[in-house]
Amino acid sequence: MNKIRTETERLVIQLIEEGDYSSWLTQYENRLTSQHKYDKGKLDMSICTKERYRDLVTKHHQMAEDNKVYVFGVFRKVEHTHIGFIDFSTILREEFQWARFGYTIHNHFWRNGYGKEAVKAAFDLAVEKLNYHRIEAHINLDNIASIKLAESVGMVYECTRKGFIY
Repeated sequence: MNKIRTETERLVIQLIEEGDYSSWLTQYENRLTSQHKYDKGKLDMSICTKERYRDLVTKHHQMAEDNKVYVFGVFRKVEHTHIGFIDFSTILREEFQWARFGYTIHNHFWRNGYGKEAVKAAFDLAVEKLNYHRIEAHINLDNIASIKLAESVGMVYECTRKGFIY
């Protein structure tokens, strides 16, 4: 599982590891207040001990081993700074190879092109290494920034599912 990773010129996208704790915690603590309805902003990280983080890493690795959910940390390559997550949740395998994906870039790293760069690279990883053939984004219609990001990497609007999320 640890070999499932990809790199871009500026980023590394990989399953989080125990050694990522300090960067992970620091960047959550450095988040700005919420910038809009879909941005959680600052979070209370006081319960996020090293032990809880170790449990999170174990859980993420187990979900990946079970081919259910792949949660990848997004890191700046130079100093291995954690800047967010990209996840792929298996909807159906067999002949469909179908997944839903989501992404979060910490709000203090926005407007640097990291989201587009990370999502594009993660899509390649999902197709080439996870063997997904269909990837969906479930985005609320008023989340314009997320829609623009999805479109910028080649995703196409297909339908609206009423009352599907939130």
